[in-house]
Amino acid sequence: MPHISTGVQVRPGTEADLEVLTDIYNHYVRETALTFDTAAFTPDERLPWLRSHPEDGPHRLLVAQEAPTADNATGVLGYATSSPYRPKAAYSTSVEVSVYCAPGTTGRGIGTLLYTALFEALAGEDIHRAYAGIAQPNEPSVRLHDAFGFRHVGTYTEVGRKFGRYWDVSWHEKPLLSRTAPSASPDPSRSPR
Repeated sequence: MPHISTGVQVRPGTEADLEVLTDIYNHYVRETALTFDTAAFTPDERLPWLRSHPEDGPHRLLVAQEAPTADNATGVLGYATSSPYRPKAAYSTSVEVSVYCAPGTTGRGIGTLLYTALFEALAGEDIHRAYAGIAQPNEPSVRLHDAFGFRHVGTYTEVGRKFGRYWDVSWHEKPLLSRTAPSASPDPSRSPR
């Protein structure tokens, strides 16, 4: 189990976080194949993304932040999101989740802290499934998702091209036990004909 630093709080993301969240994401855009974006973003370009994650509801943005120091400085350590899985209406009870940690903070338990808070926040929403797409190889992300009860449901092979090569994406699924929705899928044999 990773060590979780004391003095770290998780809170909803705000527009005041936009620049640092953009910097974190751009690190992964420029340096890794963990996201398939290939060009860095400006904060203004990321503003619609941030605004699509309100403080409540099924699509959230949570930020891990170190507690303020004596000089009132704080450090954003990472963020987690739940976003629409697909745009069609029947997918509305599914979300795609992701975690991005600031460079140099991996292995501190920040992802675990963020996912713990995110799934607790989603417990009151009408959400039935969470999905995560993980560009491969990425064993730390697979371990994180396994620890939260995700199971591997398939792999898209060579689905993305970045840095002059093709990358696989493994897909992982987690049932969510919403307090507001039915707990089981309807029997398909009873579907209207």
